[in-house]
Amino acid sequence: MKQLIILAACLALLGGCENMTQQEQAAGIGTLGGAAGGAVIGALAGNAALGTAIGAGVGLVGGLVYNHVKENQEQAQQNAYSQGYAAGQHSPSGSPAPPYNSQ
Repeated sequence: MKQLIILAACLALLGGCENMTQQEQAAGIGTLGGAAGGAVIGALAGNAALGTAIGAGVGLVGGLVYNHVKENQEQAQQNAYSQGYAAGQHSPSGSPAPPYNSQ
């Protein structure tokens, strides 16, 4: 019965993540992962609570940094696409691209 209650609580928490932004999801996943890892390392070192707190903080920062890097990559891809699209709009219709000249 206890496991069923825990499972229901986990499902309810995960259901609340449906409307989160990508940044919120990355921060949450990083925090939870860091807290879990910190708890394990803290338990082995003798202070699980301190390990959990430190791991959660490190995981939060890691999740936010990961999200920032992904957003920058997506923006760079969008810029490259826009530049290529604009170049295609300015070239004569139906003509192939000029050959590459290495000289």
